Amino acid sequence: MMMKPVAAVLFVLIAGFAFGQAQQVTTMKQLMVDLIHPASNDILLFVARGGSDNEREWAALRHSAVTLAESGNLLIMRRPDDQGDWMKDARTLVDVGTAAYKAAQAKDMKALAALAEPLDASCTMCHKHFRPNVFPREGGSK
Repeated sequence: MMMKPVAAVLFVLIAGFAFGQAQQVTTMKQLMVDLIHPASNDILLFVARGGSDNEREWAALRHSAVTLAESGNLLIMRRPDDQGDWMKDARTLVDVGTAAYKAAQAKDMKALAALAEPLDASCTMCHKHFRPNVFPREGGSK
């Protein structure tokens, strides 16, 4: 599990608030590939392994959860006027990331395991809405 994406997300958020506005520094693809996908995979793999007794691994999991939650906030900042599926999907990512962080803080594997399905659903629904070439809409070509 990596810690560097957390620093990048926090830097962007803090810098944006400190200067009164956020500046976009990555493409959507970079945000997905370099932050969201690795963070979600870290959480899902941790759950699949059944957790850990290692404090460093729990700390890395907390970092991934924060990255996921704050990445949802970055998605919201990208399209603040879109109150449709975009906002709903981004808020779901924030909620799942926040819940994963709280579960990781408590070292609650049962709570983390319960988040695996909502986390996967969060990613899947957003991709269905905004990447139809990956997840064709019902009635579309497969």
